[in-house]
Amino acid sequence: MKKLFLSTIAMYVMLAHAFAQTTADSAANTYTAKPLTLDEIGLVSSYYSQTGNHSAVTGGIGTETVTDIANGLDLKFVGWENGRIKHTITAGLGFDHHTSASAAYVSKTGASKTGGTRIYPSLNWLKENEEKGTSFGAGLYYSSEYNYESIGVDLQVSKKTHTNGEFSAKVNAYFDKVTLIYPSELIPKSTPGTVVYTSASRSTTTGGSEDYNIPTSPRNTYSGSFSFSQVINKRLQGSINVDLVAQNGYLGLPFHRVYFNNGKDSVENLPVTRYKLPIGARLNYFLGDKVILRAYYRYYTDSWGLQAHTASLEIPYKITPFFSVAPFYRYYTQTAANYFAPYEAHKTTDQYYTSNYAYSAFASSFFGVNIRIAPPNGIFKSKLNSMEIRYGHYTQTTDLLSDVISLDLKFK
Repeated sequence: MKKLFLSTIAMYVMLAHAFAQTTADSAANTYTAKPLTLDEIGLVSSYYSQTGNHSAVTGGIGTETVTDIANGLDLKFVGWENGRIKHTITAGLGFDHHTSASAAYVSKTGASKTGGTRIYPSLNWLKENEEKGTSFGAGLYYSSEYNYESIGVDLQVSKKTHTNGEFSAKVNAYFDKVTLIYPSELIPKSTPGTVVYTSASRSTTTGGSEDYNIPTSPRNTYSGSFSFSQVINKRLQGSINVDLVAQNGYLGLPFHRVYFNNGKDSVENLPVTRYKLPIGARLNYFLGDKVILRAYYRYYTDSWGLQAHTASLEIPYKITPFFSVAPFYRYYTQTAANYFAPYEAHKTTDQYYTSNYAYSAFASSFFGVNIRIAPPNGIFKSKLNSMEIRYGHYTQTTDLLSDVISLDLKFK
């Protein structure tokens, strides 16, 4: 892990040097057109570690040990049209490598692969008209790992009001393909018109070398997000957000086992549609020059019977104008989905069933601290404009525990 972070830091330094060569830009007239120019480089690295004893791969029992190392790069280009219309293009590339102990038991013998990688590039464009207080944007997203592929698009618009408020709306669509990798003992038998594959030929999970074709199944997600933010007075700001989400297709994972109360087992079976409704509110209160109170609440409900509440508080404190420390705490609680039951608790007469503890009833706490440094002339008078280090510890009443630490660097 040390080698990975050292190589990441080396990459940051090289990018910063390259960036410095391309940003020798004199102060031009604000009201003239300016071509797209590299304005900011953002780099994020994080390390995540998790333990638990309710793996969905083994039917709600067994290890949930996971580690994940993620790195992301964002390049932001800014240009001006007639000095009043701002164009921003952001190109991103993310790369995760994770290991999951429970993945070994996709094979009954525990011989499956435990590691995988995910690559997710993105491209976003935003057009802002400062005179009219309007903006319009669009985005393209792609994500790929060994058992999943996703293509996403979005459109967004916003309009500022004359009373220091802003309306915004965003619509998303994600078109996913789930690779139907089954537990080794539950691979479907050959039937006319289907692809034949056996556990010996599933090289992605067992380490075999034979060629094979594993079928995929679609999963589509459509969502709309609508929000209104308002400056209430010089100390208080607030916002309200409502999301509408619809999903259809294969909404489970075929290597998640379910054990019934008669000793039989199968793979989880969930409805092919799901509708979600999250409603959230946020308040920021400026308590003097050094302290901000950031409070958030969200209510969530969906068509599977799951309901949840989230409440969080973050308190950034400015030790100096350029150095701040922000402790945070988030509390979350949810009811169980209609289709959840633990190990060997489902009946064979149940129409839908899962033992994935993500759908169980639980409460969780997430707390930690965020440290930010952003001097006006850059850190050590360099192109490194800001640095954030964030650490969080997560506990869940199902005995799941995790820790995450991240480093966020921005070069201007």
